[in-house]
Amino acid sequence: MSPQNSPFWKQKSLAEMSREEWESLCDGCARCCLYRLEDADTGEIYFTNVHCRLLDTGTGQCTDYPNRSVRVPDCVTITLKELEDPYWLPKSCAYRLLAEGKELPEWHPLVSGDPGTLVSSGQRVCDRTLCEDEADSLENHLIDWVE
Repeated sequence: MSPQNSPFWKQKSLAEMSREEWESLCDGCARCCLYRLEDADTGEIYFTNVHCRLLDTGTGQCTDYPNRSVRVPDCVTITLKELEDPYWLPKSCAYRLLAEGKELPEWHPLVSGDPGTLVSSGQRVCDRTLCEDEADSLENHLIDWVE
């Protein structure tokens, strides 16, 4: 495939992407909407099966995306600055993968051309999570998601 015919994420750096291109990198897996704990000594991230109250578990999208950081102060907006050290993002996250110079996985909707491959590959976690309003201590909800 010639460079002109290759997908935008192979032609452009993250910094060169339009807002629409940037937003399309999100596959809707909802893993970044999960609460996670970080070991203060090692920096290791532990994921939980507890999701933010703004997550629409049917679509894998935020129900108030434009205002999410105001309504949920811990919500992190993924920016180029955040991607300088994306250790806290899931290993399968397109933003993290591209920031680390890696390829998008075959199941990613931009690669497959089918949003259904996210679900059929087991990457969407919405149906296996619990809303923060229904959860007890996060330590009781640690999980090792297959990525």
